[in-house]
Amino acid sequence: MMSIEKQTGIKRLIFSINNSWSGVTDAFKTEDAFRHIFIFSTLLVLISFTLDLSKTQHIVLILCSFMLVVIELLNTAIETVVDRISYEIHPLSKRAKDMAGAAQLVAIVATLLTWLIILF
Repeated sequence: MMSIEKQTGIKRLIFSINNSWSGVTDAFKTEDAFRHIFIFSTLLVLISFTLDLSKTQHIVLILCSFMLVVIELLNTAIETVVDRISYEIHPLSKRAKDMAGAAQLVAIVATLLTWLIILF
């Protein structure tokens, strides 16, 4: 078992940021779905800046894009934990993975609807 010395103050903040960034880079390197969502979300943010929209509309579109990335990270984390426990097919493992995937589907539909409402 790995023992980690507790950091405090600015050292803890830097440690936490480094760990978080490691999670993002690992997901980008190893997870096709994360790469696709990340690239798609980045394109959506860039496209939003080319549109003549209010600041509020820009913020909503950008938040939708970030939401997709966040939920995909959580989906990947849940799948990783389930796989860590066992690769054996189990109804509860399937349920956890399906629900995590469902969260991403809901986020994608919400983003699509938000874009359609704002643009049209």
